[in-house]
Amino acid sequence: MPNRFSVASGVVVATAIAAVLGVAGCGNKQDDTAPAACLATANGYQRALQSAPGAVRLPGGVAISDCLMPNQSGGQLASVGHSMVIAASRLNVAARRDPAGAATVQLGYLLGAVAKGADPIHTDLVRRLNAAARFSQTGGTLPASFERAFGRGYAAGHQSG
Repeated sequence: MPNRFSVASGVVVATAIAAVLGVAGCGNKQDDTAPAACLATANGYQRALQSAPGAVRLPGGVAISDCLMPNQSGGQLASVGHSMVIAASRLNVAARRDPAGAATVQLGYLLGAVAKGADPIHTDLVRRLNAAARFSQTGGTLPASFERAFGRGYAAGHQSG
């Protein structure tokens, strides 16, 4: 004979699963799935960013801002965000070596494009990208040449990214 507790627990679990699936099903599928190109590695993002401050496109002509969807699943956001943060960290290393150089423009473009596509669910990603982009080993501010190059890239990314 089944234990009354296990039957009740099973009903609660089944109800919870149905509720989660029901809520998940309420969103528009087009609003939560980023294009496959957005699942690129950090190297893929860095390769695409080489054309900054010109228009940057991932394979298939996908803009970086199109990788951030309004109802994006946590797993997909984590995958996309992970690659972006690694790319931003690598670009920051190069940008600190040459603050007025191409890596700084690319870094700015990445953040501008993300800001263009971001919704409130992307707040943590934007915060992490900003931290990676503006990292300084000394904890001090980055030079004015960095800010100018970063700003040029950011404006381009926000416009066309």
